[in-house]
Amino acid sequence: MIEAIQDAEKHMKKSLEVLQRELAGLRAGRAHPAILEKVQVDYYGVLSPITHLATVSVPEPRVLVVQPFDKSVLPAMEKAIQKADLGVGIRNEGTMLRLTFPPLTEERRKELVRQVHKLAEEGRVAVRNARRDALERLRQMLKDHQLSEDEERRAQNDLQKLTDRYVKEVDDLAEARELDILTP
Repeated sequence: MIEAIQDAEKHMKKSLEVLQRELAGLRAGRAHPAILEKVQVDYYGVLSPITHLATVSVPEPRVLVVQPFDKSVLPAMEKAIQKADLGVGIRNEGTMLRLTFPPLTEERRKELVRQVHKLAEEGRVAVRNARRDALERLRQMLKDHQLSEDEERRAQNDLQKLTDRYVKEVDDLAEARELDILTP
């Protein structure tokens, strides 16, 4: 019984982590290194994340500076960032890349908020799916006489409280990101 709830919590926690990464990857007008996490660079025939090949810093709110460990990979990094179509201005300064983020238009902000809502709903669905799987395990355990009806009911209540807590965390994350996007 406890194992089913622990597994559900593990899945819910993982869903929350995925949502955090996805929300961090949304470009909200301000420079954030997480935007480059999905950018893959062809480094001597191997696709590698740009964050493994360079240091990424934020000297100004709308500027990212990418300094490669190996200067010879700079053109490949520039090409990978252009290919990723992040909507940023790229300037090659010889030893580093300077990425400039243009201010967001009101229309783009609304579009990003819609994406936040969509990602949050996917997060809530993932949490509920973990609950559903755990409930099925509990019902099977009841059917196999591994636990009593009272134990099953208690476990269901615990599982619902856990689900409510994680759904609230998803909502809080989405609300914070939405506020970040809407703040100029």
